[in-house]
Amino acid sequence: MKQLKILNIRLFKYTIFFIFILTYNCLSIEVDKNLYHHLPDGTFRNPEGSPKRDENIKWSYKIFNQEKKKLDMTVPKDHFINKNVVLSNLKKFQNDDYILWIGHATFIIKLGETTIITDPVFSKNAGPLIFGPKRFTKPALDLNEIPKIDLFLLTHNHYDHQDMATIRKFPFKKAKVLLPLKLGKYFSKNGFKDINEMDWFDEIIVNENLKITFLPAVHWSKRSLTDTNKSLWGNFLIEYNKKKILFACDTGIGEIYKKLGEKYGPIDLTFINIGAYNFYPIMPYKDKSVYHTNPEEALSIGRDLNSKKVIGMHWGTFVLSLEPIMEPPIRFKENAEKFGYKKKDVIIFKIGELSKLKDIVE
Repeated sequence: MKQLKILNIRLFKYTIFFIFILTYNCLSIEVDKNLYHHLPDGTFRNPEGSPKRDENIKWSYKIFNQEKKKLDMTVPKDHFINKNVVLSNLKKFQNDDYILWIGHATFIIKLGETTIITDPVFSKNAGPLIFGPKRFTKPALDLNEIPKIDLFLLTHNHYDHQDMATIRKFPFKKAKVLLPLKLGKYFSKNGFKDINEMDWFDEIIVNENLKITFLPAVHWSKRSLTDTNKSLWGNFLIEYNKKKILFACDTGIGEIYKKLGEKYGPIDLTFINIGAYNFYPIMPYKDKSVYHTNPEEALSIGRDLNSKKVIGMHWGTFVLSLEPIMEPPIRFKENAEKFGYKKKDVIIFKIGELSKLKDIVE
């Protein structure tokens, strides 16, 4: 009995020690997680070492609208593919892995049995109600024409990415939703059930062939006058059958991308914003934005990530800035070799273009 009592005391001590260590480690992980981008007031900020916007700069809608009227809004006919061809290709390649550009940052990506949609915006304007920039090109498909969606990825809450009309009318509300912290409420009140808010570096295993990790981006969040940076933003790393695809949030350059490249690279394919970078003369420098990369900066991020190929997105759909509407892909392609890429590895889609994944990712 005495030996049994001693054994029980030892087991109790070991149990307490184990619980202490486990609790300490969990707290340490939580503290580390919240060390920099979580602020005490509940808001978020960009990764350490990110550039900051000059607080003295004042936005002027008057100047923006004056300059916007000077833009040539001629859209080349080869910028988009006929809808009948798009629908035909969807049927033709329904059993293949593919990428389809709907417009702006909206892509349909089919990987095995999982079909993904990114930042779906099908509305005529990017703003509340009838306000905000209007599309100058239609989406490749109407919302009721898209294939069954299994996974809905949302990078952040700006109106040209989080489109509430699309969310309300979305035909596949059984889809698993992956999105940043503090944005789940927009989906729960609109009939979605499988909603997963993610912090940076959180991972979700979708199935045995597909894992999603939420990673930092250099951006911000805002939908009203009172909610600046009260929700998170970020990039999605999609790992599928030993291939790595990074879908970027709107982002500016930052030290974080070299760190992500070291930790997760090489990346096989990176989707990255190449438009909405010129706000001169409102901003003091032409072709420079803290929160949106210009084409050359997008290429530099691809290089930092050790990304084998890059796809330019976030252009050719809305006028969000003052560069010529067809300039981003030209600069993106022309500067490929300066950043160590072959021109064929710097990819531009037409709206409605569908390409098999194996033809892009070798």
